[in-house]
Amino acid sequence: MTFRAAVVQDSPVLFDLKLTIDKVETITKEASTNGASLVVFPEAFISAYPKGLNFGAKIGSRTPEGRKEFLQYYNSSLDFTSSEFEKLLNIAKKNKVFLVIGVIEKSSGTLYCTILHISDKGTLLCKHRKVMPTAAERLVWGFGDGSTLKTAKTRLGVLGSVICWENYMPMMRMAMYNQGIELYCAPTADDRETWISTVRHIALEGRCFVFSSCQFFTKNDYPTNFKISKDLENEVIMKGGSCIISPLGKVLADAGNDKRTIIYSDINLNEIIEGKYDFDVVGHYSRPDIFKLKVNKKPKKPVI
Repeated sequence: MTFRAAVVQDSPVLFDLKLTIDKVETITKEASTNGASLVVFPEAFISAYPKGLNFGAKIGSRTPEGRKEFLQYYNSSLDFTSSEFEKLLNIAKKNKVFLVIGVIEKSSGTLYCTILHISDKGTLLCKHRKVMPTAAERLVWGFGDGSTLKTAKTRLGVLGSVICWENYMPMMRMAMYNQGIELYCAPTADDRETWISTVRHIALEGRCFVFSSCQFFTKNDYPTNFKISKDLENEVIMKGGSCIISPLGKVLADAGNDKRTIIYSDINLNEIIEGKYDFDVVGHYSRPDIFKLKVNKKPKKPVI
């Protein structure tokens, strides 16, 4: 089977839920018009990856201003019982695309970095909560558990996501390979030039297509009330580097590091089988007599 995939390199309307979802609709429509059946957005696209912010936190203290910033972040995040969530489902349905998008999910008083996988019929196939926020992300995001380490079987192929530096967790990658993942989405906030080596390795290791989507935004995209770290001297805060990689590690599309854009590639699933001819990490190239992976997929509720 062959289909066209799109990877988005752009920014949300930072900290504005309504306007960001309107922008998602515009971008998705453009990708669909250009023939895409799968559209992949970056990590935390709804409605901000807060790079350069500290929310007024130091060890042992938090400022009133930082609490106000967190409140604004919370209010711009996505409630899965809301009309905004329903609109997101409808965007996929109306444009007849499979939509993979990074959102900041709010549940009770906690935020989670989550990826949604939405079908072309407008149904939620599965979600994945980031299991290990990186460094200062832990200040504002909670931890996911093994219950969302899922893939979805679709007419395009087996679809799933691993978020940003989760991709440096070998056992997590293996857990996804073991589910037969074919369309491996890697939404990220890592815009370093070393990232492309990571996703090329994953494609080769898993013999799967990899779709890596990273935001592109500048200082001017931030609301004026947010205090950005003085360490971020450049005008461009996040510079992209989105790409699409084949099962044999070939770069099929590269967005570069200097613009907002959508990149496309035609995907032929036969390339996965061709790649597994000489390397199948969960098949003929595995040694289950030596190595064993155990994954705890039970939900971890804070109150039982």
